[in-house]
Amino acid sequence: MATGWWSVLKTVPWSEVINAAPQVATGARRLWDTVARKSGGAAGMAPEPMMGEEPQEDYFGTLVMRVERNEMSLADLRTQMLQASEIIANMADQNAQLIAKMDAARDRLLWLSVATGVSSVLALVALALVVART
Repeated sequence: MATGWWSVLKTVPWSEVINAAPQVATGARRLWDTVARKSGGAAGMAPEPMMGEEPQEDYFGTLVMRVERNEMSLADLRTQMLQASEIIANMADQNAQLIAKMDAARDRLLWLSVATGVSSVLALVALALVVART
């Protein structure tokens, strides 16, 4: 099971992920700022079809009711969009933090590998000297 994860993690181009993390965080922050600032109507939304034939004298009331219903739907959608963009921004920040921590862990692993290699070479030299004396 661990070998499967290890092979997947080895195929990820971590240098590209690390280099792209600040751009992802910046893009998510810009999206959050744009959505938070944006206000106005819903241009390009198609009107809903009429539900049925209604008397002409109540036509204005029906239109007012439809407009109010559309405004409530628009407000709900705007709220959902704000929440989604906030979640995206938070996830991008967490992704940037995760990438930074993984980069630091990778650097530590590299230094530990070098230290282990040097220690192994020194141990082999010491073993060779002990064997040579006896």
